[in-house]
Amino acid sequence: MKRILIIEDDQVIAEVEKDYLEASGFIVEIATSGDIGLRKALGEDFDLLILDLMLPNTDGFEICKQVRQAKNIPILMISAKKEEIDKIRGLGLGADDYMTKPFSVGELVARVKAHLSRYDRLMSHNEMSQKDEIRIRGIHIDKLSRKVFVNEKEITFTSKEYDLLLFLVIHPNRVFSKDELFEKIWGLDSMGDNATVTVFIGKLREKIEPDPSKPQYIETIWGVGYRFNV
Repeated sequence: MKRILIIEDDQVIAEVEKDYLEASGFIVEIATSGDIGLRKALGEDFDLLILDLMLPNTDGFEICKQVRQAKNIPILMISAKKEEIDKIRGLGLGADDYMTKPFSVGELVARVKAHLSRYDRLMSHNEMSQKDEIRIRGIHIDKLSRKVFVNEKEITFTSKEYDLLLFLVIHPNRVFSKDELFEKIWGLDSMGDNATVTVFIGKLREKIEPDPSKPQYIETIWGVGYRFNV
């Protein structure tokens, strides 16, 4: 059974989320302060983290940053703050998803299932293709280890950054809209979430392009989407 950690200072909200997730077959634990949540997230084994942004002692941004440096588990960031800059910052620190309050608990459960299902499929695929490698010009992707090398130098990618890069690489020269990329990588309705794809494309360019302002690999097709050039 999958273990989920909810870090949320509102006990009522946390308990409602816990009840719905447990009804769906998950094992759920709650931490109501940032410092305790960070300690549990780093010290115990969880399959997914539901992280509130505004927390006492240690905020969600700092927790996301530290957890992402140590683990590759999916992180769903939740906040009452609707400003795009907060969403961009959260995704930039390695969160896989960002939901704004109020939201349907049913939608939260659906997103949890989608992220866990996708993560499991990717792990299963890696196990079945241990010797699979992709080399395109200066980029070398080792599917088994989920490692990426640019000009023979290993570059660290978050889980979703790697998923997006791999998807684009195995579909070279094909243009995908932001909506298509969001659906393929996150598996959810992309309405209103174009910032997610934009942020992740930007981070990929920072890591693989010689000059991110003049991308050679990931090309923007204005008014349409993005294409990986071989």
